[in-house]
Amino acid sequence: MDGCSLNLAVSALACAIARDKSVDEITLLLLLFTQLGDSLATIAGGDNICNNNYSVNNVNNENNITNLELS
Repeated sequence: MDGCSLNLAVSALACAIARDKSVDEITLLLLLFTQLGDSLATIAGGDNICNNNYSVNNVNNENNITNLELS
């Protein structure tokens, strides 16, 4: 699926969810989905940052051990 198709699918889903809902209900759904998206972004970003830091620390530790062995 390309970006345009994904955009159309999400827009169609939003229209289907909003159908026959009051403005207050749509607003509540908006807030819930926004929080869900933010939470998923935090999880993904946090995992990515933590894993990259872990990898960098391992490389640094391996370099330090190699430097000690060469000294």
